[in-house]
Amino acid sequence: MKIYNSIVSWIIKKRIHHIELFINYPHEVQEELRQSLVDKAKNTEFGKTYGFNCIKNAKDFSERIPLHDYEDLEPYICRMRAGEENILWPSEIKWFAKSSGTTNSKSKFIPVSKESIEDCHYRGGKDLLSVYCHNYPAKNIFEGKSLMLGGCHEISALSNSMHEGDLSAIIVENLPFWVQLQSSPDKDIALMSEWEKKIDLMAEQAIHEDISSLSGVPSWGLVFANKVLEKTGKSNLQEIWPDFELYIHGGINFKPYKKSFDKLFPQGINYLETYNASEGFFGIQDDPEKEDMLLMLDYGIYYEFIPLANINEEHPETVNLSEVVIGKDYALVITTNAGLWRYLIGDTIQFTQINPYRFIISGRTKHFINAFGEELMVHNAEKALQQACVMSDTEVVDYTAAPHHISNGEKAYHEWLIEFKEAPKDLSNFIHQFDHALKSVNSDYEAKRYKNMILEEPKVHIATKGLFFNWMKKRGKLGGQNKVPRLSDKRIYLEELLEMNS
Repeated sequence: MKIYNSIVSWIIKKRIHHIELFINYPHEVQEELRQSLVDKAKNTEFGKTYGFNCIKNAKDFSERIPLHDYEDLEPYICRMRAGEENILWPSEIKWFAKSSGTTNSKSKFIPVSKESIEDCHYRGGKDLLSVYCHNYPAKNIFEGKSLMLGGCHEISALSNSMHEGDLSAIIVENLPFWVQLQSSPDKDIALMSEWEKKIDLMAEQAIHEDISSLSGVPSWGLVFANKVLEKTGKSNLQEIWPDFELYIHGGINFKPYKKSFDKLFPQGINYLETYNASEGFFGIQDDPEKEDMLLMLDYGIYYEFIPLANINEEHPETVNLSEVVIGKDYALVITTNAGLWRYLIGDTIQFTQINPYRFIISGRTKHFINAFGEELMVHNAEKALQQACVMSDTEVVDYTAAPHHISNGEKAYHEWLIEFKEAPKDLSNFIHQFDHALKSVNSDYEAKRYKNMILEEPKVHIATKGLFFNWMKKRGKLGGQNKVPRLSDKRIYLEELLEMNS
């Protein structure tokens, strides 16, 4: 296996040279990519409707093609799911990634083309390993097996020739055989639809294998890890997998979970963050000393950005990569090699560097609290929670929050429901520390808290153990890429959870 490890490491490290190319020529790479997408799709129904033949530059592109959310593209996608071809994209599309749908009870079905699988998702997977081997050349990650916590897929309700399901399941189904040999669990387990049974069987298989890496959303990673420990009676995972070295995470902020993972691997492992979604693979943490990610510019995705302050305008203008500035929140707009045209993905990012382009995920366009002008983003909340946990010697498992408006003579405040690993000994002190931390990371929040004139101190409810897991189960959203909605100006999620918590 050492020979195999050396060969594979050498092959994927060659990709570093291609990464350096788009780092050195980011604008040229994106300009060429945008035009190639337009040229390829000019004879599709969508391309003819919006006159792709006349698009020669970025100005033409933004003027001819309107911004879209999922509801705008849904009529096209429904026809594609029913088997029609050459609608949004010219190549045959047989797969549709079913989104987690945290902002809407209705699921979204994102087209996944052959090009997006190979040139985006698979390339992203190879690149994260290239980056890892570049940063840790002495490691032997390929001597063990890689375990991915994923979802399932099924035949489309609209056509027997189409499949739809979690992106992770689509990737597993299409993996080359040589990758499958190094993967765990077996495909029949990996693609099971019943999450709790699947976790049990995954753990049962994994404890008898040499697992060297794990990838998945941190909250579900802990569920899996606890199941393994429950089955083996061990106190940590390195007693089971002594050669384990890498945890690949994404989907939610890892900081609230890192302390728990450090306990699972007391001898230490490496962590690597990625930003991939049903719509595409966007970023990789290329520097282990930094918390931001490198924006991947040659995956068949053209990027535009809307300043978050302008997101609610009737026709918000976008800026391109050359126009972004550090420290500003942008709503992400993508055009992809699967037929998403000027698509608002719903995430917000903030650039930390522009040479090369590195960023953090700052939140969701619909997942923030701005009921009183405080503009509280998810990254503010999670940074403040982390600080409060350190001061209170506790850990957060899951949380959600919403505003409580002025009523019955009460001032407004933010209401939080938090599941702790162990509840803080002094809840009032935790709230005080949390409030202080929120003020330190968000000046708008601090201004609204001035002398309690607009906002009073936050109110925090302690959630019962497993509350969020049970809520997600009730909603049919266990596992895969499903995530608990963190912040909302509306109280619907919070009210449902509080009722279950009573």
